[in-house]
Amino acid sequence: MSGTSLGPLFALGVELGLYTFVLGVADGVAVLDVDLEYLYRVVVGAGRYVLDSPDVFLAFVLWQLALLYTVPVVFWDFELAVLWYRNRQSRKRRLPDVGWELDAVQVRIVTIDNADVVQQTVDSLPAALEDVVVVAERPIDVDGAKVLAVPPEFECAAAHKGRAVEWARRHHPTDREYVLYLDEDTDASALTGIPSNADIVQFRERPVRTGGLLPFLAEIHRIGFNVEQRSFPFFQLPFYAWGGGIAIRSSLEEQVTWDTPTLVEDSVFAWRAVLEQGATIGIADTYLANQAPPSVWTMIRQRQRWLTGTRARQEMLPFQYRLLYDMRDLGWALSTFGPVLWLLSALSYAGFIELSLLPVFFPNAYLVLTVTLLGHVYAWSIIGLVIYRPPLAVWVFLLAFTPFIVTVHSLGALYGLVRPARTFTVTRKVTDEKRPERSEESAVESEEGT
Repeated sequence: MSGTSLGPLFALGVELGLYTFVLGVADGVAVLDVDLEYLYRVVVGAGRYVLDSPDVFLAFVLWQLALLYTVPVVFWDFELAVLWYRNRQSRKRRLPDVGWELDAVQVRIVTIDNADVVQQTVDSLPAALEDVVVVAERPIDVDGAKVLAVPPEFECAAAHKGRAVEWARRHHPTDREYVLYLDEDTDASALTGIPSNADIVQFRERPVRTGGLLPFLAEIHRIGFNVEQRSFPFFQLPFYAWGGGIAIRSSLEEQVTWDTPTLVEDSVFAWRAVLEQGATIGIADTYLANQAPPSVWTMIRQRQRWLTGTRARQEMLPFQYRLLYDMRDLGWALSTFGPVLWLLSALSYAGFIELSLLPVFFPNAYLVLTVTLLGHVYAWSIIGLVIYRPPLAVWVFLLAFTPFIVTVHSLGALYGLVRPARTFTVTRKVTDEKRPERSEESAVESEEGT
């Protein structure tokens, strides 16, 4: 038997055939003594078993995929159940609505140097918004707004967008009640005020097509899933935030600051605000338009950054949230394969295709489970379509190809798990005259990566 000799504290042997595991303590450190020769035979035997019994191996893979995906789906159902219950309680109590007019808001639009797109965003703002600031990496000219260029020599722990807004916070404070952060392409013409007295008020997003059809359809599906955002105020923490339309109480911003390294400054700020300052979260049912990724590759890089950024800072979350995040991330990555496989399984069961994709173990239970999961996938597309109300052709195309659209949508998550992002990718936005024919992407190197 090879391995470290065991100390006198204890030794526990468990015989499994000819193979012996020995767990013990040597010099205060737990050690595992294994027979490497027998372990090799076990691995080789398992490989031969897979080759000789492919049906059993396929059943194992299919069930694993379905069960792992079930966890985030069940939690999404739970979120909506909590939302329904809390809304029902609120209607019974008839609590008065508390909000703020636009004169209590300073708008900060963050850009690198895209003056034309920023001008379009400024022009879309309601006239009642009088305090409009553009935070740019380089000097630009924009009518109707004060432009603040971040000095190249400015240094802090934050990088990229986080660095820019941290400089603005330090050097351009405001006495307005809220700071409303918008992306350079956010159309805020629907804004009528801050419809909440929460410390952080998240507006909903409604991406518009800027290029390829597939990324746009994937965005419609994503917005359908994101109705879960409405339940975030009833949980300890929001799972994510969208920095393209988020209002933050100015006093809270001064306490939390943006001075922390991250690829997802919006979500990390919300987490820190809640955990460190006990901030409250509100969700506004006002949709602000923004631009969808112009290409599949751009969308993949965007999703990769989202997943990498949140996973890189999960250590600050409570244990149950870290565990749930791991399950959600894994479920998102598995969406690359799951919906297509489940659709093929249902078609094979119905006799439409000859290829059998049902496990040999409990095939009927598997079919019921996967059809239920597939139903959720289609439900997210339908919810997104109801929110968007696009032309009939978009309805038909998305519903006909939802499993494949989800595969495209999830590639970035899978890519982020396999290869975490090490660059901060900025999608160059375009003006209305140039959509959807042209857009481009530029990448800025980030020192952060995992």
